[in-house]
Amino acid sequence: MAIFKSLVSKLKKGLEKTREVLTMDLGDLLRGKRLDDALIEQVRTKLLAADCGVVTTTRLIEGIQADYKAGKMSKGEDVLEYLKREMAALWPVEDRSLHFAASGPTVIMVTGVNGAGKTTSIAKLCSMLRGQGKTVLLGACDTFRAGAVRQLEIWSERLGVDVVKGQQGGDPAAVAFDAAAAAVARGVDVLIVDTAGRLHTQDPLMRQLTKIRSVLGKKIPGAPHETLLVLDATAGQNAMRQAVEFGKALKAEGEERSGVTGIFLSKLDGTAKGGIVVAIKEATDIPVKFVGVGETPEDIEAFDPVDFVSAMFA
Repeated sequence: MAIFKSLVSKLKKGLEKTREVLTMDLGDLLRGKRLDDALIEQVRTKLLAADCGVVTTTRLIEGIQADYKAGKMSKGEDVLEYLKREMAALWPVEDRSLHFAASGPTVIMVTGVNGAGKTTSIAKLCSMLRGQGKTVLLGACDTFRAGAVRQLEIWSERLGVDVVKGQQGGDPAAVAFDAAAAAVARGVDVLIVDTAGRLHTQDPLMRQLTKIRSVLGKKIPGAPHETLLVLDATAGQNAMRQAVEFGKALKAEGEERSGVTGIFLSKLDGTAKGGIVVAIKEATDIPVKFVGVGETPEDIEAFDPVDFVSAMFA
């Protein structure tokens, strides 16, 4: 129970800025007030300010308006309870866990745009997996950005894991092959493959991701077992668009589902736009699997909708 309380407390702290918009501002707006059409419109403005998305915000407001007209809501406090209940119900029961290989190394490929917090998110994943008793190897496939490999090495030294790297400006797919071969030879549990930051509009770089995936799959059957997209929560609606476009770009031929298996939402502690998780849900079928709620490797939480909404409004 103490561990659970600690996790919820950390998530609440990470969502502090979002909560200022959704709870403190909404609380000041709603508590002790009689509900009317003008007040409901102010609630709409607050939800949009937290980046909950137009579609979901409209659906929530229409529900409030319907209950108000039917006499089921009359007080501002009724709206707060309604929002907590309905937002938690937005997510169906689905698998948000990491998928591990039945045998041999599990390969996690990590991608995203420059500046999204990809390397730090990899450190958080590494820390979490090490805490579960798993051995981890890192593949430094960002061969373009100056200092990218060194940044990964610094984290690896702190966390006690090895890095497979190549030459600056070299072929990222070749590094991926070497990392996969090393993971098999050393019998590690998990290989995390870092890739160069890129925009979804950069076709050559997106094709490069496809090549890396292909190389990994040839060396380790079924790899990558997870393709995680790191999104910067402070980017708001841009993060939602990245989720949609990366999912399309990485989709294998003939597949209906997104080519991204999960989202790691970083920098959640630095934004008042934590509602972007809601917007991502309305725009894509990619599950949010992890959220970053601080700057240390330990500041990672598995995403749980009920805990998330509770932390937003608590």
